[in-house]
Amino acid sequence: MKIDDIRRSYTKDKLELNTLNSDPIAQFELWLKDAIAAELPDPTAMCVASVDSEGQPSQRLVLLKDVNQHGFTFYTNLGSRKATELAANPKVSLHFPWHPLERQVIVFGIAKRVPDSQVMKYFLSRPKESQLAAWASEQSRPVSTRQALLQKFAEIKHKFSKGEIPLPSFWGGFLIRPHKIEFWQGGEHRLHDRFMYSRADDAQEAPLWHIERLCP
Repeated sequence: MKIDDIRRSYTKDKLELNTLNSDPIAQFELWLKDAIAAELPDPTAMCVASVDSEGQPSQRLVLLKDVNQHGFTFYTNLGSRKATELAANPKVSLHFPWHPLERQVIVFGIAKRVPDSQVMKYFLSRPKESQLAAWASEQSRPVSTRQALLQKFAEIKHKFSKGEIPLPSFWGGFLIRPHKIEFWQGGEHRLHDRFMYSRADDAQEAPLWHIERLCP
């Protein structure tokens, strides 16, 4: 299969410094709204990259569940590979691949656990089947067959058939506090527009950001 000549031109939009919001979170929210309005599949999907103790990176797609001035939040099984890696090395990168809009956003930051009260609030907002799946799946652990996983799900469903499903002790969330955020807009002739926001201070509230254009 020949793939080296698969390519296309990027001509949908341009990105200029004078059109960017001075706050990267506000700029991200504008682009996220565009992705949702364009009815892209899974507009909140992001690739989370972490690194293990031997320096081996790994990636996976998860869904962004909150974004605000503090950063980007997602939830996961705390025994999963990503949670274990983030606990040992909190440096993380997020990637939002909005290809149909010829846009990407890359976040560089530090991961920290979110409070249990916040985890509980989100867990209770999930569909019941998702709550049950959180209990049934020992995420990233080997499982003999899919049937074994379904059997575990059925057992958990029976166990919690009455009343509210409790929050698993092994389930939580991470807030990614960014120190750099890159916005990428595809450009004609591979002359893409790239702007990097870098945190200019370590203030918790209303941080200052430096913006510079990067070569494509």
